[in-house]
Amino acid sequence: MIKNSFISVIPQEEKEENKGSVEFQVFSFTNKIRRLTSHLELHKKDFLSQRGLRKILGKRQRLLTYLLKKNRVRYKKLIGQLDIREPKIH
Repeated sequence: MIKNSFISVIPQEEKEENKGSVEFQVFSFTNKIRRLTSHLELHKKDFLSQRGLRKILGKRQRLLTYLLKKNRVRYKKLIGQLDIREPKIH
């Protein structure tokens, strides 16, 4: 099994103090998404994990939309740090 190690974008002290922040939640969802994606590359027929991945993607998308509306500067910074594509907003 392939294990991916991800470099933490958020410093350790900040993680412990601010676990409820939008940035931390998006960061943790992004790590889960990357981990599930690598899992699904090995196990293509794991449909429950696919469903979980879609749910996490939706949660992250809602948080990013919220952050975009509240603070565009923090949104742009987070997108750049996590190397996430900007979604198409209708």
